[in-house]
Formats: sequence, structure tokens, C-alpha cells
Amino acid sequence: IKLHGFSYSNYYNIVKHVLLYKGLAFEEDLMFGSEESFRDISPLGKVPAMTTADGRFLSESSVCCDYLEEAYPEDAPLYPSDPYERARVRQVMKVSELYLELSARRLIPYSIGRKPVPDVVAKEVVSVLERGIVAMNRLCTFGPYALGEEMTLADIYLRYVLSTVDIAKACLDRDFAQEIDGLEQWRALMSSTDIAKQIDADRDANRPAFFAYIKERFGG
Repeated sequence: IKLHGFSYSNYYNIVKHVLLYKGLAFEEDLMFGSEESFRDISPLGKVPAMTTADGRFLSESSVCCDYLEEAYPEDAPLYPSDPYERARVRQVMKVSELYLELSARRLIPYSIGRKPVPDVVAKEVVSVLERGIVAMNRLCTFGPYALGEEMTLADIYLRYVLSTVDIAKACLDRDFAQEIDGLEQWRALMSSTDIAKQIDADRDANRPAFFAYIKERFGG
């Protein structure tokens, strides 16, 4: 298995966390995804992408994660066996992506450029994030994991989604994550594992290269 992308990407780190948690052997192919040849692996040029053990290509983090679960079902499964409980995991993943990550992602250009967020953008982002927060409080129990006593893919997904939501603290002066009940204890739990510490260290080490790439590609 080969994971293509870069360690500063939260979506890359979702798949990386799954690979490490399941104990699967894999290589990292560190790239920022702007190379035209990358589209042979990822049609939209999006990070991450993955080469399977038999040499085929996949992209989109949720697709890669589902493939790993289905191809390696006996290796530390991250979905419950019950169909309804599996659907609940996917529900949290989908809501966290659509109503937390994708909305907060709109703030990234302003965060990188250290520019004020236009009022119309701020209003739209806040509106969607507030809906996401309400949904998370209804869906998650954090006892101690997002959906109960066992860690699932929802926990991994949510951990890295929230790294984008955290941008709102600086851009909008509001800590949305604190508005999710029980999240502080859960975040401490999720950050305490050796896997999380390794991924966070790799992310921090990749930060200078990522911002150098952004500066070279987009200026500023």
C-alpha cells in the first residue's frame, strides 16, 4: 500500500491514522498533488490518494478508509458489526465533513493570508458551523468515544476534521469545538495515543514545506 499526499493535510492524516491503527504495512509518497501526473492516481488532483497492495488507485479519504475496512476486515476493525451501528458511524463522518470541515475550510485563505474574513463569508460559515455543532451534540455521546465505548472511524474522522474547525478561533474569535459537549476530554483521549503523537509530529515537521509550497505557488 502506498499513501500519496502530504502530512499537513488533515484528510491525508485520516487515512494514515487508519493504516497505522490497523497495523498495515504501507509507504508514504509525500507530494503536494500539483503535479499533472498525480491525476493518473487521483482524477481531481486531490490529496490523499492511495495505491492498493495490488497496484490499483483510489482517492477521497472516506473511500480509501472504507476500502481498507473491507479489504482488511480482521485487522483492528473500525466499523461495528451491526449494520445500524455502522450507519451511525458514517452519519457522524458525513455530518462532520459537510457541516464542520467544509464550512470551516472557507476560512483557510484568510488564515494563511492573515486577512479579515468578509462579513458575508463569516455569516455563512457561522450559520453552517452552528448547525453542525447542534448535530454533533445530538449524535455523539463521547463515552468515552464519539459513539460509545469502542473507537470507530467516526473518532478518527472527527479528530482531523476539528483541526480545520479550529481555524475559526483565530479568524472569527469563536471556539466552536468548545460548544460540543464532552469534546475536551475526548480530544485529550484521542491525542494521547502513540499513533496520534506520531501523526502530529509528522504534520508539524511538514508545516514549513507546506507553507513554502503555498508561497511559491500562490505568492504572498
